[in-house]
Amino acid sequence: MKQPVTYERIARCSHTLARRGRVHTPHGEIETPVFMPVGTQATVKTMAPWELTELGAQIILSNTYHLHLRPGEDIVRQAGGLHGFMQWPGAVLTDSGGFQVFSLASLRKITDEGVAFRSHIDGSPRFFSPESVMGIENALGADIIMQLDECPPYPASRGYLRTSLDRTLAWAKRCKEAHRRPEEQALFGIVQGGEHLDLRREAAERLVELDLPGYAVGGLSVGEPKPLMYEILAYTTPLLPADKPRYLMGVGSPDDLFEGVERGIDMFDCVLPTRIARNGTVFTATGKRVLKHARYRDDFRPLDEACSCRVCKTFSRAYIRHLLKADEILGLRLTSYHNVHFLLDMMAKIRKSIEEDRFLQLKREFYETYGYTGQREDVLD
Repeated sequence: MKQPVTYERIARCSHTLARRGRVHTPHGEIETPVFMPVGTQATVKTMAPWELTELGAQIILSNTYHLHLRPGEDIVRQAGGLHGFMQWPGAVLTDSGGFQVFSLASLRKITDEGVAFRSHIDGSPRFFSPESVMGIENALGADIIMQLDECPPYPASRGYLRTSLDRTLAWAKRCKEAHRRPEEQALFGIVQGGEHLDLRREAAERLVELDLPGYAVGGLSVGEPKPLMYEILAYTTPLLPADKPRYLMGVGSPDDLFEGVERGIDMFDCVLPTRIARNGTVFTATGKRVLKHARYRDDFRPLDEACSCRVCKTFSRAYIRHLLKADEILGLRLTSYHNVHFLLDMMAKIRKSIEEDRFLQLKREFYETYGYTGQREDVLD
């Protein structure tokens, strides 16, 4: 059977596992490494699809849990799937909703059959099984769909992680068997196992046996120290097939993107750029800038003097600070636009650096300018 999503390697860094590639999908090609803006509810918050196209976004992520609760997958299916519903011409990836369900600690119960939970909207009882999640994702119509997995917390006991991993691997097999559109939608498996490298190896090996079109590394950026996350990545990524896409879930700070690319990751997603934007924080070449601070009240320079985005070419820090302080929606739109541009532009530079075999040079220069401190980027809410 011809796979709907395939990976092509174009170049490789001679000193690291960083690789430059291209993912072919039914809705266009994705140049990798790539950052995927998150459109949880079939929208990247505050942004129109044409703005994402203008910024060079090639693929966005939507959330199965939220779209199942509203408007419901049947509505999306009737609209022609997510592409028709939200009028997005590029590729789409849907996560399984597992992370959201498992974060509802007081509202859910996990068994080997699936997860019983209550809607956070109206308290109505719901149930996710591998089979039902595949049905939802098939109806949503994304190009890449994720298996239902259990994302364990950090820290967790080895016994818990052992049970959780067995469940996730069993669910991966059931998802593959229940997948009804394998010629149109690529099902990715998710490597779990917590901080235990032997469990990570077992997960990778058993998932690879299923011969899926792509693989993700899950259960990271959930509170573990950065050095531990990087160690797990460095160990796990080489266990995944070199001829298929590798996706690190839920990671999107600039330093984590560089570190993930260095360890062979092709795809990333995170709510970070738009979430901190809504709190008035922007990425710049010299680090994050909190625009609500009083010192920007009469600062008429652009958000980032090194940035070429439309916002930085047009508006001042003082004006955007005024919008944010006045609770004007335009302020959120402008900061979100800039932050998404920042990460997409950074990834384009990373791709070029790999092609020219100067990735480590770019990383060093970026860290020196950005003022990287080794601390995890805050995700404000």
